[in-house]
Amino acid sequence: MARGYRPHSKLVLSAEAPAPENSRSSLRRRSIRYIPLILWIGLIFFFSSTAASASQTSRIIGPLLHFLFPSASPESLQQYHFFIRKCAHVTEYALLAFWAIRAWKNSSYTFLKSYRFVLAAVLVLAVASLDEYNQSFEPSRTSTPWDVGLDFVGGLAMCVVLKFIQLRQDRRVQPLQTLET
Repeated sequence: MARGYRPHSKLVLSAEAPAPENSRSSLRRRSIRYIPLILWIGLIFFFSSTAASASQTSRIIGPLLHFLFPSASPESLQQYHFFIRKCAHVTEYALLAFWAIRAWKNSSYTFLKSYRFVLAAVLVLAVASLDEYNQSFEPSRTSTPWDVGLDFVGGLAMCVVLKFIQLRQDRRVQPLQTLET
């Protein structure tokens, strides 16, 4: 049998679509798609607490920087620390876009599937804005619109990379489809 083909042994007399054969497997597939996205959003909001403030991350990053650059001045180490934190912004929102696109790729909703790249960018912008708003209430955190822009750049970069990969894959599949017909 062809992959994905499931013969139906039941005769459907109503106009309603038949119930899924195994709703448990459908729920499992949906959970596998959406749980990483939800967990990642939760992790982002955890990072906006005092647990991920500059003074807290310097406990981990500071000794590592001292080890890697023993002759660097304290000002240089502080700049390196700042740069690493901003790279973390880009990375965490790039991963948010990745998890969103992955979740919506096989969605049963055509709108989510069709516009997953745009919706991922919108989600990144919304979460980044809420994250910075949340940080504005934390005395140990700084909240700036520049961070929202940086977060958006990270998410948008992931959207562009994944769209490019999809276009390349689609281009490779097209010649195969024309050969089969």
